[in-house]
Amino acid sequence: MSLNPPVFLEESDPKFVETQQSQPASTVSDDPLQNLCLASQEVLQKAQQSGRSKCLKCGGSRMFYCYTCYVPVENVPVEQIPLVKLPLKIDIIKHPNETDGKSTAIHAKLLAPEFVNIYTYPCIPEYEEKDHEVVLVFPGPQSISIKDISFHLQKRIQHNVRGKNDDPDMPSFKRKKTEDQEDYDLNDSKRKGTTLKKVIFIDSTWNQTNKIITDERLQGLLQVELKTRKTCFWRHQKGKPDTFLSTIEAIYYFLVDYHTDILKEKYKGQYDNLLFFYSFMYQLIKNAKCSGNKETRKPTH
Repeated sequence: MSLNPPVFLEESDPKFVETQQSQPASTVSDDPLQNLCLASQEVLQKAQQSGRSKCLKCGGSRMFYCYTCYVPVENVPVEQIPLVKLPLKIDIIKHPNETDGKSTAIHAKLLAPEFVNIYTYPCIPEYEEKDHEVVLVFPGPQSISIKDISFHLQKRIQHNVRGKNDDPDMPSFKRKKTEDQEDYDLNDSKRKGTTLKKVIFIDSTWNQTNKIITDERLQGLLQVELKTRKTCFWRHQKGKPDTFLSTIEAIYYFLVDYHTDILKEKYKGQYDNLLFFYSFMYQLIKNAKCSGNKETRKPTH
């Protein structure tokens, strides 16, 4: 895909792009985004060439989309933006200090609006009564792999059933009925593969995550750690390894692994369009780096 160097602000500001040009350019072989099954990005190419446009909701001047209203801007017709159907609901807990214009979480809301909700901390939904169908994606000593989600969620169902049946005030015939019903539900969930319905992601720099991850409303949730993958994110966090993913990358890779490891289906690019904006911006930055390197290599006379 041949694109002109960026001329946009926020995540995509010319000043921002200039700072990227001084960094080493990645080679094509290092590009994990080159084989994605994406919708046509012509609408983004045209918008990039024409510059900022107005948000039809708040009137703000933005490039591609409004990061406040979660909608495409005027020169990016919504019907030309792909809609992605997800197998699960996604909740994103955003740190209040995370700059909206730099957040890739917004891409998920734009591209899968019926499946994604974004909450700004300290606003967090209550998950306590649904801990058998919700997981939190975050690395840690107690984190499990995606392929083990079903097993651990089913253990939680069993634990909850035992807790209910230990109630001394419940008549014995009712306890028996509840056990039979819950056993049926558990067997049914085994047949379906998993009881998982919702996945939580934290949108924050790694240095800011502690306040959110230690919130009591997230304690007790099953934590899941993703397979190791290298990030393509151009805003690399200083002092952090390149395996620290951006939010949209984490969402995408979780769903790909969920599709193959839990649903046991062959992945055929069903969620690739979640990277519709991300891959376009990545290519713009990459091209800008290449252009910058070529300029610096020109001989002076």
